[in-house]
Amino acid sequence: MSDNNSSTAKSYLDSAIAQGQSALGSLTGSSGDKTEAAARNDQAAAEKEASHTVGKLAQLNVSPSGGVSMDDPSRSEGSWNQTVGSAKESLGGLVGSEALKKEGSQQNAEGKGQEAQGQLSDFGSGVQDRVKGAAGGMVAGITGDREKEEEMRRIHDDAKTKQRSAEADIQKQAEA
Repeated sequence: MSDNNSSTAKSYLDSAIAQGQSALGSLTGSSGDKTEAAARNDQAAAEKEASHTVGKLAQLNVSPSGGVSMDDPSRSEGSWNQTVGSAKESLGGLVGSEALKKEGSQQNAEGKGQEAQGQLSDFGSGVQDRVKGAAGGMVAGITGDREKEEEMRRIHDDAKTKQRSAEADIQKQAEA
């Protein structure tokens, strides 16, 4: 929806075109087609990367398209409970208190659940609002309502930022 050329769909289309161009270059022996295909493929990879980039400052998320979103409060509350729980576990181990270690372990586990719940909430509402923004933008474009079309683009871009932020955090945890 946004006009900054960082669309995932556009990156896939450019990648497919590059593959076709590369195949044509191989068939015809044209080094120009092969070079052009390589450049288009690099551009597609950059577009895809840009469409998934989200800057984060505490609970605020910003994307290259100008989308802005706030994390679900459960995400930061869960992260805080994990930190406090880990500290209690460590302190319990240091002073020899099994009760404190157990309490910390339980708080840590609850925090992980809270954070995951917030991530899923952000991901789900992001997807839902992206669809709403895309569909609303198309209708507004067809009817010629430019103000509504811009509003729907903003909803789409903000929702994309929310979704991508949740995806990035989920991916980081999966890699840890």
